[in-house]
Amino acid sequence: MKRIVALIIPLLILVNIATAQKVVILKNTIKFQLKNLGINTGGTINGLQATMVFSPDKLDSSTIEAALDVSSINTDNDLRDSHLRSDEFFDMAKYPKIIMKSVSFKHKSGDNYIGQFNLTIKDKTKIFDVPFTYTTIENTATFKGGLKLNRLDFNVGGKSLVMSNEVSVSIEVQIAR
Repeated sequence: MKRIVALIIPLLILVNIATAQKVVILKNTIKFQLKNLGINTGGTINGLQATMVFSPDKLDSSTIEAALDVSSINTDNDLRDSHLRSDEFFDMAKYPKIIMKSVSFKHKSGDNYIGQFNLTIKDKTKIFDVPFTYTTIENTATFKGGLKLNRLDFNVGGKSLVMSNEVSVSIEVQIAR
């Protein structure tokens, strides 16, 4: 009997790991925005890779882990992009990825959910509640959500009289189901 249990436990672990899979991302738009000299400015971050198991019927066992490639920051200004990738801001050489890992999910109503996520930028991790919608059409699923963060919490840039600390992030990801 002990041998059967010893064989079943690793098998269950492997099955659980196998169900968490990289998803086929059909479209994604990750935008950030902040005020600089009182003017809204921002850009996009691409290079999204994600592993997820999300089921509205099984929120307790749902998981999402996503990574963004810092080298893909795009503000339509090459000089600014290089500056953002430098050690003064995102320090791409030392921290090439921005990581989000789910902690839990709650259903609010209809297609509305709140996910609690650990967000890691550089060497700092903070937990955020991220409201989002989850909709499905045929063989696709779309997540739309967003959050606000303080860039100084992640040591991104220094104190500034002209650049706001609050950054708004909007996320839209469409995946194949």
